[in-house]
Amino acid sequence: MSGSRENHREDVIGRANVEDTPELLAYYDELDRHSAGALWTVANKIEPWQPKSQSVPVVWRYRDLREHVLRSVQLVTPEKAGRRVIYLNNPGRTDVSAAVGWIYAGLQVMNPGEVASAHRHSASAIRFIMEGSGAYTVVDGHKMTLGANDFVLTPNGTWHEHGVSADGTTCLWQDGLDIPFVNAMEANFYEVHPDLSQAVGYAVDDMTKTWGNAGLTPAGQRWSKGYSPMFKYEWAPTYEALGKFAQCTDGSPFDGVMMEYVNPATNGPVMQTLGASMQMLRPGEHTRAHRHTGSYLYHVAKGRGHSIINGKRFDWQERDIFCVPSWAWHEHVNGSASDDACLFCLNDLPVMRALGLYREEAFGDNGGHQPLV
Repeated sequence: MSGSRENHREDVIGRANVEDTPELLAYYDELDRHSAGALWTVANKIEPWQPKSQSVPVVWRYRDLREHVLRSVQLVTPEKAGRRVIYLNNPGRTDVSAAVGWIYAGLQVMNPGEVASAHRHSASAIRFIMEGSGAYTVVDGHKMTLGANDFVLTPNGTWHEHGVSADGTTCLWQDGLDIPFVNAMEANFYEVHPDLSQAVGYAVDDMTKTWGNAGLTPAGQRWSKGYSPMFKYEWAPTYEALGKFAQCTDGSPFDGVMMEYVNPATNGPVMQTLGASMQMLRPGEHTRAHRHTGSYLYHVAKGRGHSIINGKRFDWQERDIFCVPSWAWHEHVNGSASDDACLFCLNDLPVMRALGLYREEAFGDNGGHQPLV
């Protein structure tokens, strides 16, 4: 229905407050015939007082999805499907197949000996390994071997392919891409490698061995691309770093002990449109509630607990994935009194920060905790 047929009254000073009259409705119809419209008929919708995310909080439980992901192995091949992936479809973002906001996510499975053909695209991507052995990714000729909770980049425009070695086991991982964002910018390209695969031109794991050495920069190495040269961030040193940081900090009252994955050449985000972090919630820790702009997709790397999002409780355990939409109140609780919990987070913070759109607010009542609804 044309916006001209709606009543656009808004009883708030500073916003549209125009009564529909027969003369105005006829005027709106005339504008519509010229592919134009009166701003005051849509101003209250397109310029909200605060962000109104179309995404809704969701927990995707691994114990429920795993069987369905594995079943796809019997139903389709990587060659025919392109990629054997079950994507996460937020009920509020089904129109763009997003998990939250402008972030796409899915669960991919590959058997030993399988290889997905090499390709590249405008979208930036990450993979977070969930289970199995022998997984690897090749990015522009650099091969990375992958284990559980390792985090790997396939930046936009890079040739990349994934596979599992013949002596490995069935592997599952989470994909995360900015496909909805790039599509919204009407800038997405996809290209299959002319040879369907690429040669490995460097020592295996060379980028992590070169750039991932505890704050040391390799002499004579220069990196000017807009994404991290490290490509792979391993779980063991990440967890060790969190443990060391926890020994000398009280942590954030909102996020516990949190560290961001960074580009070691610039100390900036790992990619221009996607950022990532890992946070540790100490035994029994209950963070205070806050909200901020940007979309956040959490993967439970370790432990169990729950989060309260806009007043509703969402329980989670290891390998579950859940989302926090933009400007949603949220707080996290470690459900164990004796062990820590770790949350990997994929987000669009680089975009929010680069465009000057990031904003944060603490919840002020009830000691910083939300009432349950």
